[in-house]
Amino acid sequence: MTLPKEMTLIEITTPGGPEVLQPRRADVPVAGPGEILIRVHAAGVNRPDALQRAGKYPMRPGMNPLPGLEVAGEVVALGDGVTAYTLGDKVCALTNGGGYAQFCSVPASQALPIPEGMDWIQAAAIPETFFTVWANLFGLGDAHHGQRVLIHGGTSGIGTTALMLCHEFGIQAFATAGSADKCAAIAKLGAEPINYREQDFAQVIAEHTDGQGVNVILDIMGASYLNNNLKALAMDGHLVMLGFLGGGKAHDVDLLTILAKRAVITGSLLRPRSKDEKAAIAEQLREYVWPVLAAGRCLPIIDKVYEYTDAAQAHARMEGGDHIGKIVLRVN
Repeated sequence: MTLPKEMTLIEITTPGGPEVLQPRRADVPVAGPGEILIRVHAAGVNRPDALQRAGKYPMRPGMNPLPGLEVAGEVVALGDGVTAYTLGDKVCALTNGGGYAQFCSVPASQALPIPEGMDWIQAAAIPETFFTVWANLFGLGDAHHGQRVLIHGGTSGIGTTALMLCHEFGIQAFATAGSADKCAAIAKLGAEPINYREQDFAQVIAEHTDGQGVNVILDIMGASYLNNNLKALAMDGHLVMLGFLGGGKAHDVDLLTILAKRAVITGSLLRPRSKDEKAAIAEQLREYVWPVLAAGRCLPIIDKVYEYTDAAQAHARMEGGDHIGKIVLRVN
């Protein structure tokens, strides 16, 4: 296809609320060495996008300032050295930013073929959450068959992905949520729901595990949940932190429990990881998760789809907290 010179993208005009997301015209990016250029058909919306928009995401020098960390579309140009893809291939990809646009260039090593039968919307909802869950729950947390895990924010994109993969790989899962509807959604995914507005999650975990606790906790809350998370951990358990919606600085930490349980407290951000690290995660997903998706299991749960020029509305819904699953932008 003949590529246009210009495209429409969504930019963060200034740090602030959803309204600062505005469309503008810009040059179509070029596929550099080792990169592919994707004509974007859909882009996922993620919590880091909203944090970046608000000026609360740590942006290292050289990071792409444009929002959008995952896309699905067609390969329309190949950079030097790319042999894994050909023009016209349908792919989804973890970007380094710039996914809220008609075209996006990404390292070829961060792209994966779209499983047969999956549409653009579903495919765009995969990379950020599946990369994140695989690297943290199964990587840093070492979750595996026969273990028990606790997922905070069980109906988020990360949460629903984690719960589906736990069910697939024989891991007993508990998950927190703040409403009856969300708890019902968690139960449908095969996990034990805990309404954090009505229940003490550490107490529920103790009751359901005969006081043994869970082997891995995937946490988005940070400081406000830290001591209760430690109570809920099993011996040699892993607390993997992905966010700090409940505060980034903890005081009066129960250090004795950490020592007594030999607890491992860790966490990570996906975006700052190196190209090689992201490529390694992609290969693990291709080996262990792609056959599952191709078989029609663990498909992403879609909450709502917006036109990409309505990205502000999509961000407002995410921050409103009523969504179950992924919010996706349709790109024409």
